[in-house]
Amino acid sequence: MQTDDTPRTPPRDGTGATPANRNDLIEERRDYTADTLRRSDLAEGPLAQFTAWLADARAKKILDATAMTVATADARGQPHARVVLLKHFDEAGFVWYTYQESDKARQLAENPRAAILFYWCALERQVRIEGTVERLDPANADDYFYSRPEGSRFSAAASVQSAPIPDRGVLERRVAELHALHPDGTVPRPDVWGGYRLRPERVEFWQGRADRLHDRFVFTQNGVDAAWAAERISP
Repeated sequence: MQTDDTPRTPPRDGTGATPANRNDLIEERRDYTADTLRRSDLAEGPLAQFTAWLADARAKKILDATAMTVATADARGQPHARVVLLKHFDEAGFVWYTYQESDKARQLAENPRAAILFYWCALERQVRIEGTVERLDPANADDYFYSRPEGSRFSAAASVQSAPIPDRGVLERRVAELHALHPDGTVPRPDVWGGYRLRPERVEFWQGRADRLHDRFVFTQNGVDAAWAAERISP
C-alpha cells in the first residue's frame, strides 16, 4: 500500500534515465592528447604565437578557423556573447566588422572593453584575448565590404542588425527591393557598417592535456610600449 509518505520511483523514458537526471552530462568527457605547449615552444610575443596557431588551424583545414566568440558587457554588467569572424590582426589588435548600431555596438559604447575567444576543438586549443575596443571609421570599411560576396553585401544593406522585425519576409522583400535598385550588384555600404578593433592587454594560450593537466601560458603587458611577459598558470 502506497501512502503520501512512500518514496515514488520516477518514471523512466526508455533510456534508463529518469526525468531528474536525463539532462545530467557528468559522464560526457574525453581526454586531451593532441599536443603539448611548453615554454620552449612559445614565440617571443602573443602576436607571433597567435599567428603560428592560426596558421596551423588553417593548414589543418579546421572549419571556421577564424571564428571567434566576442564577449561584451553592458552598463548593467550583463555579459553578452556571439560568434563573429576575425578579418584582420596585427600589432594594433584584432579587427572584425559589423553594424555599428547593433546590440553589441551599444554595449561597446557603454563599456568599451571586451574579450574574444578562439576555440579549435580538433587541435584542443583555445586563445583568450582581453582588452579595450575602439570603433573604426566606417569609411575605412569600403575595401572589405566590397570584397564580400554579392549576397552578403545585399544582406548587410537590407538588415538593421538587432532591430525587431515581424517575420523573415520583411528581410527578403528588402533584399529584393535593393536588387531592383542596384541590378549591377553595387549596393552601397550602409553608413553605419564598419569595424572594431580589440587592443589586447592579456592573451592566454591553452593547450589541452591528458587528465585535465592542461598547459596554459598568459602574456601580459605593463604599459602600451612595454614588452610582453609570459608566465605559466595552473590549469
